[in-house]
Amino acid sequence: MIDFELLRMEAAGHPCPLLFATVSGAHLYGFPSPDSDYDMRGVHVLPARESLGLKPKRETIEVAGMRGGVELDLVTHDVLKFFSMLLRRNGYVLEQLYSPFVVQSSPAHDELKEIARGCVTRHHSHHYRGFAATQWSLFRKDSPPRVKPLLYVYRVLLTGIHLMRTGQVEANITRLNEEFRLPYLGELVTRKTQSAEKSRLETPEIEFHQAEYERLVGHLETEAVGSTLPDEAVCRDALNDLLVRIRLPL
Repeated sequence: MIDFELLRMEAAGHPCPLLFATVSGAHLYGFPSPDSDYDMRGVHVLPARESLGLKPKRETIEVAGMRGGVELDLVTHDVLKFFSMLLRRNGYVLEQLYSPFVVQSSPAHDELKEIARGCVTRHHSHHYRGFAATQWSLFRKDSPPRVKPLLYVYRVLLTGIHLMRTGQVEANITRLNEEFRLPYLGELVTRKTQSAEKSRLETPEIEFHQAEYERLVGHLETEAVGSTLPDEAVCRDALNDLLVRIRLPL
């Protein structure tokens, strides 16, 4: 259960106005452990004097600490940086934007969600393939390996495949598995959610998951080749117009 009251209090104390703040991380992905922290992500709007002046700009603001006995991490990007990341085929920001766990919103947030559908391209597959490779390396690094990075591997690959097929962002591994029906995922999620954050796997399981990892990477590549998504973002002008309208009132 997400403590939205706690998260809204944190968002309300942000030094800049927020376009939105949402919950990311394990809570978004559908496998929070009993001791999982809160990962909040969002977009802030710098004051005009700061965004236009010569002094260093707070493009990214990070706040972390213990709140109510829970570790909380809030990271926001200035609206210009966030829009630029959307145009660079960054899957992270898409997932933050479309997270169903909304802590704070605004009319501009709703408009951005409509515009950003035109940012999705077949080349987002590179983001998901690269993130999966990083998590697979983390999984193989530990002995015995941990459940957490393995679940990240599967979540990322399934999100990427689903995005290539539909153009829709879905980051929850349980909902994704309603489509993919991988019989082992439910058990992995249970192990992660009902135990500590560093739950481990037995060594004999590694070969099976190696084969599944390679199979799903190939599946992602095939879906990207056959995807009807465009090669380039088609929302640049709309993003620019929204950015100007957000900046002008300040």
